[in-house]
Amino acid sequence: FSGPAHLFRLAGKCYSFVESTYKYEFCPFHNVTQHEQTFRWNAYSGILGIWHEWEIDNNTFVGMWMREGDSCETKSRQTKVHLVCGKSNKLAYVSEPSTCVYSLTFETPLVCHPHSLLVYPTLTEALQRKWDEAEQLLYDELITDQGYKKILKEIFEEARLLKATEEKEAEKQNKKISLEFETVEKCSKEYKQLSKEIKKLKDLLSQHGIAYKGNYGE
Repeated sequence: FSGPAHLFRLAGKCYSFVESTYKYEFCPFHNVTQHEQTFRWNAYSGILGIWHEWEIDNNTFVGMWMREGDSCETKSRQTKVHLVCGKSNKLAYVSEPSTCVYSLTFETPLVCHPHSLLVYPTLTEALQRKWDEAEQLLYDELITDQGYKKILKEIFEEARLLKATEEKEAEKQNKKISLEFETVEKCSKEYKQLSKEIKKLKDLLSQHGIAYKGNYGE
């Protein structure tokens, strides 16, 4: 789970909506499914998306993205769920604005308070400080608006509100290595340490009468 803690009480529950011959079912933080209500032998029943990430705009959670549903031509089905204020928890509206991309409107009293969908309060103190620092940098014109948005995206990814791309995950894996060489001074220091290590290993080989045929490039 991620996002406003008070919405977690919706987890483990499912809400249905019937339109024409289709029944839609939304299970918050789980998935969205569609079932054709006919007697046809091959009636469609499938997944329109699995809980993936939030859509965030201007410090506000504006929707839940359910992605990687059943295949549809060359892509996967996906659904955006809009959370709106309502007297009870119910799935109120379903549409398909573009092929294989669905839009659901879910009404709930849990989002009626004006601050109920703010992002900032859901973050840890460390991430809130990081956001505050970014705000100050933007105010002091030390970063561009684009740079500010990039920092916010990193904050949201770290908070697991947004899903990092595969490239981003790979980048994280290599971050420790790249950080070691972010300055010439650090690079030189590391080079000297590695050179000492190589000398020790060469001496060890010599002690055991093993020839060393490599070179510094290798």
